[in-house]
Amino acid sequence: MTYQYTIDALADPTRRAILECLRTGPQPVGKLADALPVSRPAVSQHLRVLSDAGLLTVTAQGNRRFYAIAPTGIDDLRRYLDGLWDDALGAFEKAARDIAAQKSKDNTT
Repeated sequence: MTYQYTIDALADPTRRAILECLRTGPQPVGKLADALPVSRPAVSQHLRVLSDAGLLTVTAQGNRRFYAIAPTGIDDLRRYLDGLWDDALGAFEKAARDIAAQKSKDNTT
């Protein structure tokens, strides 16, 4: 159930803002901090949570670390949500069949 770590990490609006910034490509912590209304140490803490949740990759280039969105970071969450969606569609299909069956039964009586 690693999708729960992803949900917990994405629950914070600052972390979602960091991911939005990273959609354009890898960035160092300083550039991310400049784009956000929180301190650089706070951004570093948020980056750690996102990294620990498997949502980011970190690449060292000299003395700088570049953060990027992990290509498979949300796979577990996607599978979980797909399962919920499949369950919802299955329930909708069953309800539609039950209504159709009831209408058919009402029309024959």
